[in-house]
Amino acid sequence: MRAPFQPTPEPLSIHIRRLGAVVLTVVLTAIAMGLFLDVVASDGFDALDAVRVVLLAATTGWLAWGACTAVLGLIFPMEPRGTADDWGGPAQRVAVLMPVYNEDASAVFANVLAMYEEIQASGHGDAFDFHILSDSTNEQRAEEEKRLYRDVLTRFGAGNRIFYRRRTENTGRKAGNIKSFVTTSGGAYGSMLVLDADSVMSAQTILEMVRRMDADPKLGLLQTLPVVTGQSSLFGRALQFSAALYAPIFTRGIAALQGRQGPFWGHNALIRIEAFAGSCGLPTLPGKPPFGGDVLSHDFVEAALLARNSWKVRVDPDLGGSYEEAPANLLEYAKRDRRWCQGNLQHSKIIGTPGMPYWSRTSLVQGILSYLASPMWALFLIASLMAVIVAPAPVYFPIEGSGQPVFPQPERNKAIILVLGIVALLVLPKALIVWRGLVQENLRPFGGKAAMVSSAVIELVLSSIVAPINMMFQTRSVLQVLSGRDSGWPAANRSDGSVGLWTGLKATWWMMLTGIAAMTVAWFFAPKLLVWLWPVTVPLILAPAVISLTAAPAVGRAAAGGRVLLTPAETEPETVLGRARALHQVLAGAGPLSDDAAKGAPARVMEETAA
Repeated sequence: MRAPFQPTPEPLSIHIRRLGAVVLTVVLTAIAMGLFLDVVASDGFDALDAVRVVLLAATTGWLAWGACTAVLGLIFPMEPRGTADDWGGPAQRVAVLMPVYNEDASAVFANVLAMYEEIQASGHGDAFDFHILSDSTNEQRAEEEKRLYRDVLTRFGAGNRIFYRRRTENTGRKAGNIKSFVTTSGGAYGSMLVLDADSVMSAQTILEMVRRMDADPKLGLLQTLPVVTGQSSLFGRALQFSAALYAPIFTRGIAALQGRQGPFWGHNALIRIEAFAGSCGLPTLPGKPPFGGDVLSHDFVEAALLARNSWKVRVDPDLGGSYEEAPANLLEYAKRDRRWCQGNLQHSKIIGTPGMPYWSRTSLVQGILSYLASPMWALFLIASLMAVIVAPAPVYFPIEGSGQPVFPQPERNKAIILVLGIVALLVLPKALIVWRGLVQENLRPFGGKAAMVSSAVIELVLSSIVAPINMMFQTRSVLQVLSGRDSGWPAANRSDGSVGLWTGLKATWWMMLTGIAAMTVAWFFAPKLLVWLWPVTVPLILAPAVISLTAAPAVGRAAAGGRVLLTPAETEPETVLGRARALHQVLAGAGPLSDDAAKGAPARVMEETAA
């Protein structure tokens, strides 16, 4: 079903920005390609060198695109959108949806209650209903959800605004869960705020999102930037710091290019139900998983389908008060990333969908490249080692009969320039964001200028150590998908994140052997390469220790005690965050209700036997 209006052409400025970003990316990639071509051709050029040039061009192009996005975020200011101060309230009712799958029920209901209380206090509570949509397959988890739901109704008097429904058949996974709600209950609401089980949003932000959607009848989806919070491990705190300092600028860069074809990240977004119901019917992809079956990364696809039907999809970077949690260690991060990898690679079957706007297709391609980049880097390193092993002996007398030798001329200076350029693409965006913060921002929420700079350095070092490990995990994920292995639907582990050395060793022994093998080959065939390999191979060899150390809550607490990796969400937390944590403690420690109290609870626990 098409939108009930004619599509609005993108402003010329959007096309110019997109073209500028693409041209700059191509120019930077061409420079890197030219430098590397000169370096590898200095002693002859063969097929392996050609492979290396192509791989370096692809990986450098991906880095250059990311750097250009950050620069756009620094250059273009946020577009002012007004406030809800003089707003009369929602024009239609709003459903707040919390899909859950084998989660900590006390945390889920605490988050819902905290948001419910703030919305009620705003005076607009009658326009909002909260729905916990359970897909839990663990019966113990499901029973705990039901018990806590009755507890919430009895102890907090929220029975007329908070609802619980459990599906016993998980058709379509999370996307199917949302679809089930839309088809059975969506007609009662004008829009739905889609959350994750760990999401928290302030009432001020929620109301402002509704106001903006009411003000623009063509707006189909409004995305916020969820900021990571609640992390205790060093790994989690580094993610939290990066999300607070760097992500807003990168999101502004995305917003500068989006036009009416912005992103959807699956949660903490407001969606017009009319638009979603008429546009976002997801297909079951032909074939078997991992490429066939349910669409896993449904969010990018739903954004593209909305844009295809002329609805605006937009991320507004100025919207704060939007929070989520993150994996507390590298192993949980890799587990989640494995599912995302499969979902993004599935998009190769969707890119050719008729009528899809070109920028939506570009976003799908970017999602695919974000995972192919790791195996391409790995292949580049392997090809570079092979090039040393199979390199022919130099020919000093290429002209027969000539007594004058010709010596190969190594392009050392160009090689150094190339390496420095690649490092700059990685580091310069972060450095510019830090510099901007020092010049323009109030850094007290980050602990002050000195604390912010030291935290940025620590985050840079830590991310550099973790990057090779993550590269190996992502490379394995891509190979598993290409070999036909399905990721399944594993539940998130939201514990404190501790990982023992033995657990780390069992998960990473293969990358340790890879690092040792690479160092051994370099030692025998090209000792001069060792110093260039250390930044990659040493983290791989030490992967179990890196994973265990960065996952230890004690190390994270020590960092917090030293005022390192501080973020505004912990130094100046919004009321809703503090309330959610307090409610979590209350609900986690609450005993079962008496039979009389349970019988007196409103009968809103719903079981669906089919999707």
